[in-house]
Amino acid sequence: MTVAWPKVLIVDDDAGQRHLMQEMLSRAGYEVRNAEDANAALAAIEEDCPHYLLTDWLMPGMTGVELCRQVRQLELPHYLYVFIITWKSEQSAVVEGLSAGADDFLVKPIRADELLARMQTGARILALERRLREMARIDPLTGVLSRRAFHEQAERELRRASRHRLPLSCVMIDIDYFKKVNDTHGHPAGDTVLRELGQILQANCRGGDYLGRYGGEEFCALLTETREEGALVWAERARSAVHEGRIKLGNTALAVSASFGVAELLNDTAGVSALIDMADQALLVAKQSGRDRVVPYRALTDAGSLAMAGVSNPFEGVVARNVMSAVVACLREDETVGQATEFLLRFRINSCPVVDEQGKLSGVLSEKDVIATLTEKDCWSKPVRAVMQRNVVSYEEEAPVKAIYDFLCRVSIRRVVIVHDGVPTGIISRGSLLRWYSNWLTAHGHGAALTEGADDRPELQCKKLADGQTSALTPRQHMAYAARTIAHEATALQQALATGSEDCLPLLIDRASRIQELVNDVLADSRSFINPA
Repeated sequence: MTVAWPKVLIVDDDAGQRHLMQEMLSRAGYEVRNAEDANAALAAIEEDCPHYLLTDWLMPGMTGVELCRQVRQLELPHYLYVFIITWKSEQSAVVEGLSAGADDFLVKPIRADELLARMQTGARILALERRLREMARIDPLTGVLSRRAFHEQAERELRRASRHRLPLSCVMIDIDYFKKVNDTHGHPAGDTVLRELGQILQANCRGGDYLGRYGGEEFCALLTETREEGALVWAERARSAVHEGRIKLGNTALAVSASFGVAELLNDTAGVSALIDMADQALLVAKQSGRDRVVPYRALTDAGSLAMAGVSNPFEGVVARNVMSAVVACLREDETVGQATEFLLRFRINSCPVVDEQGKLSGVLSEKDVIATLTEKDCWSKPVRAVMQRNVVSYEEEAPVKAIYDFLCRVSIRRVVIVHDGVPTGIISRGSLLRWYSNWLTAHGHGAALTEGADDRPELQCKKLADGQTSALTPRQHMAYAARTIAHEATALQQALATGSEDCLPLLIDRASRIQELVNDVLADSRSFINPA
């Protein structure tokens, strides 16, 4: 038998006819099931799709021709070869059956030799269809699923997970510095790396998991009946396998690494594309925070994004140093959780960069990290390095602000750390970008400002700005107001310093931060004198 999977479904309301054909086909090695009407046949096809369908033309209810039309509208895992069995031999009947989607006809009475010969013809068609389907489903370079086939399978698994309330997780994988491999060793070497990585990842998949090449050097894994915790274990195991492996390129053994983003299907996840996008956000954080690591989507904060309101790009030519808010202070890795808690409370901040012995950025500690350790034994004496988050997204001071803007638009985290030679020097948050954007609008005549005749006292000006009592200001007027406010804040800071009390430290930090923000405002407005709108 040349058919790889010889499964047959016979549909006929005549039990004797069903039994006769079943005997003929069973003796030839086919696996045969029966259905007495079209509705039962459709249910059997949905449950376990056969490779051949033999249906009688005339049946009560739905006819064989109508059944054929229904079958051709189904989304089946493979092609179903359809025979229509009839007493009719007229040309019009043949045309009608073929138009409905039938592949061949059998005229009663059925002869065993003719039936088996026509089944062999169908086997050749099925084998060709199978090869074509595999060519479309499989990425020819890596041997894993193509992007389209992966999406189709993911859609089916998502429906199954939703129907049976099963967990489902997705992992996005990207080869680190893949362009450097192509540039240094050539594109054939890059193809070798892709093939080897595909094999490593596939070897780590279970029978019910799916791996696809998503594009370029990106792969995507769908882990069925797996929660995010289990997906993290899978991703870390796969990451280690990639990291420890060596890919032979002639006489060279090349070491490569990959970054992983993990996400679990949530109740409000709007389909496969949304699930993959969640994993892609986590992957982007993994890439930006140092590569060769695994980042879960749950580690990202609440979603949000920025918009440019249809105006030209205000970040053109601007670097991170111009927009960042300077870091007030950093925690050290060897400080205790108790000391860190006092630090966070005293400075009234909810997170802080952590540095190593050389003062280089090594992590971030947040209130959430501290709270998560409160139920653990001796939590107060634990070192900060034991509880901090090491996946820190950082950019150099000279990095284009546009790149940071694009990053914060794509992911759910709210801020990034700015460094100089690895030492943290500032923070850029969504608020930083919005403030810069607002200043840019004002400098180019798009913004709002104070009403004419407003009180010159800075605190009243700020109140009126907050209350929306504004009219158009020129950039020069905006800078004048900011300068007066800086002077007012500086006086308040000087008075606070004169008290000499440690309790005033949070106030000092607050005043100094406000002055820094206002100075950033002045710098933003000053651009209008260099490049007037």
